[in-house]
Amino acid sequence: MRRRTIAADVVQGIIVGGVLAFFTAILIVNAKDRYMQNSVNGWSSTLKCGERRRGILLRAACANDIAALNLPEEEVYWQTFVDGAGHWLNGQHDYILHFPPGGLPPNNAAWSVTTGDFRRFMVDNPIHRYSLGGRSGLVPNADGSIDIYIQNTVPADHESNWLPAPAGHFMLWLRVYQPGTAILNGRYRVPPLAEVKGGRK
Repeated sequence: MRRRTIAADVVQGIIVGGVLAFFTAILIVNAKDRYMQNSVNGWSSTLKCGERRRGILLRAACANDIAALNLPEEEVYWQTFVDGAGHWLNGQHDYILHFPPGGLPPNNAAWSVTTGDFRRFMVDNPIHRYSLGGRSGLVPNADGSIDIYIQNTVPADHESNWLPAPAGHFMLWLRVYQPGTAILNGRYRVPPLAEVKGGRK
């Protein structure tokens, strides 16, 4: 049987302490990440990052969140894994993202909605379409509103506004480049994603 020594106990204590400190730091950074998120209608985003960020925890939380990598004045991301009712997005259901007249994301450059699987990877689809946005030739409704159809199969008579979704669980990003004032001051709300009830036979 090996005899314990003070040196061995110190080394073991340093190792255990280092491991505990590492996992504690991860918990704190993840908590900070959740704290700085703003969630409305199922969409989450943050405007707290960029060159104004201060403190090691805030910097770590920003680096941990892909939606917070850029200056808000350059690009703002929203992401969601759920519909407006809080249910997980799944390609077994059909969804509509409805922008009312004049309700598209205000910007000075561009905006787009992108699908990804539950791990945030893009998934191939028959028409090789992975995003839709202001430069996609979206067809408006008679009142000027815009509907984006997010589903696994092509919607009848709406293919121009169809964003293909994977067959299983998925998520969405909304990206706005050079966002307008209403986004930067928090007044703009991304509409909730609505499941189409009875939309698929």
